[in-house]
Amino acid sequence: MTRVLPVLDNRFALQPEFQPVVSGILHQLKAGLAVHLHSVYLAGSIARGDGHPGQSDLNLTLVLHRPLTAAQLSTLDVIERRTAYLYGSVIRGLDIQWVTLDDVLGLDGIFRWGFWLKHGCRCLSGDDLSSRFGQFEASWDIAKMQNGDLREQLENYRRRIMATRVVAQYLDDCRSVAKKMVWSCFSLVFHRERRLALSVEQAAEMFLGYYPEKKTEIERLFVLISGTQVPKKATLFMITDFGGWIVAEFDKIDRKIG
Repeated sequence: MTRVLPVLDNRFALQPEFQPVVSGILHQLKAGLAVHLHSVYLAGSIARGDGHPGQSDLNLTLVLHRPLTAAQLSTLDVIERRTAYLYGSVIRGLDIQWVTLDDVLGLDGIFRWGFWLKHGCRCLSGDDLSSRFGQFEASWDIAKMQNGDLREQLENYRRRIMATRVVAQYLDDCRSVAKKMVWSCFSLVFHRERRLALSVEQAAEMFLGYYPEKKTEIERLFVLISGTQVPKKATLFMITDFGGWIVAEFDKIDRKIG
């Protein structure tokens, strides 16, 4: 029996606390990117309608007609800084990722972007591409594509953390890499759990159901997620040691499943 995954309901309104933030950012994106912007999608707790003011991140995916230029990347940076200034008391952070329309609709993008737009997002503006895809079932192929090249991502975080001298940036990077590692842990068990995790806490809980011996490592990641400042040495050790284990476990499962 097939077991398709649920999709987010676009019909309900966003929580009133977040509506001004979303409207303001959409206005800035449309003004800054103009005809290059195809559609905008919202993910995470705010998309699901259970966000918490001052605690939830605003996670956006932009689909573009062509790759961003250096000037447009600068525009996004300005939008992020302006959002932090105007809405810092409403959202904890703004995370924007972007992809081209060709990459979404190409065969190689089905498990990565097709799945993400169908099951992880709700469309805020533009042509809703999620309608182009049927509902997916949990699989190892989807887990791999959602996880991406973890080894490279961890190395990028390691370099950023080593280089930064600004405490606020260091804490942001720690939080980001810790959340990424928890979600990567969930990806290890997604094909067995056969359901979506709706929060980083739920992702950790599902992972520990299969790897209870990793409880201490998960607890340490949540210390970083909480914004508690720990020595760089400890953070870098977590990235190298536990991150290395996650990468190795992915390789091990992939050799078994293919």
